[in-house]
Amino acid sequence: MKQFNKKLWLATPTMHDDGLDFVVEAFRTNWMSTVGENINEIEKMICQKVGCKYAVALSCGTSALHLAVKLAGVKPGDRVFCSDVTFAASVNPVLYEKATPVFIDTEYDTWNMDPAALEQAFKQYPDTKVIILVNLYGTPAKMDEICAIAKEHGAVIIEDAAESLGATYKGRQTGSFGTYNAISFNGNKIITGSSGGMLLTDDREAADRARKWSTQSRENAPWYQHEEVGYNYRMSNVIAGVVRGQIPYLEDHIAQKKTIYQRYKEGFKDLPVTMNPYIPDIMEPNFWLSCLLIDEEAMCEQLRTEKTASYVPQPGKSCPTQILEALERHNAEGRPIWKPLHLQPIYQQSPFVSVEKDVGADIFRRGLCLPSDNKMTAEQQENVIQIVRNCFE
Repeated sequence: MKQFNKKLWLATPTMHDDGLDFVVEAFRTNWMSTVGENINEIEKMICQKVGCKYAVALSCGTSALHLAVKLAGVKPGDRVFCSDVTFAASVNPVLYEKATPVFIDTEYDTWNMDPAALEQAFKQYPDTKVIILVNLYGTPAKMDEICAIAKEHGAVIIEDAAESLGATYKGRQTGSFGTYNAISFNGNKIITGSSGGMLLTDDREAADRARKWSTQSRENAPWYQHEEVGYNYRMSNVIAGVVRGQIPYLEDHIAQKKTIYQRYKEGFKDLPVTMNPYIPDIMEPNFWLSCLLIDEEAMCEQLRTEKTASYVPQPGKSCPTQILEALERHNAEGRPIWKPLHLQPIYQQSPFVSVEKDVGADIFRRGLCLPSDNKMTAEQQENVIQIVRNCFE
């Protein structure tokens, strides 16, 4: 078992020369601002890939979510049902609009929003009209059930597909299930521009409004005329050039990520662990990150405070803290599962709805993200597998 000479990262950009060509084109033609051919092209390409009618290229996935929240009509004091196990950026735009997130517990089948908990939430807060649904780590949520519940209660879905570009549910691409949808091209995503994101929708009027808001809400006038608050959210044509060079390789990246996932699954088959799950007959993830969940009976004692983590070693048992520390000692990066947002200090006063136990907290306690970089060699991954296996000796 070797220490890696160079850091083995969780996920890094996988670049292709095409992207450099489009960046240079932007430079040479002097289209260095938030308009240009690269932006136009990637909006068309993503619409074709995802199957939506309109795309608005923005500075990041968070800006797409913010505009989606505004388009959904969220006002101060409104409640918004939100996925609980996710990055804070999925929910922060609710606070931008001075509304209140209501966190919906997770389910074990996909690690996404639990439809039963969502139904319970509507019983408790029947006036809620917006749902922010996240596809965690590239795995689609139970779309049929959640969309049916939303329709029954007249609620709008905002689909956060930041991590799931290229994943499908019953053959349909994620990023197309909501009235408004967001994807991300952040540096560690399966397709990257170093930054950037998109708002996707089938509503032309909504796309036009988002495009206006994202360029400081300039009115159609001979001078700078403003009648509502705007934002500096439009994507740079240079960043769009990087994205433009990446999009044709999406399926290759997904295939590489899937190979990594399957290699881990095979390597851990006799350990008391499971991989992040999905429902094979219904969905095909993009396998953005490969994650591990330790069986309850195989957990050693682990203590986490708000900012620290420790554990007590036990023969034959392990825990996320032990495995993450072992990876770090060997110069490899892993990460804990997203800490549920209802447990975050900033959101602890927000409502949380669960139908059984706190599933999200349990997955956070027993789970971790493994190195999932699609440039990782088979030999490097075998080394990671052995590091994890040694933690259970």
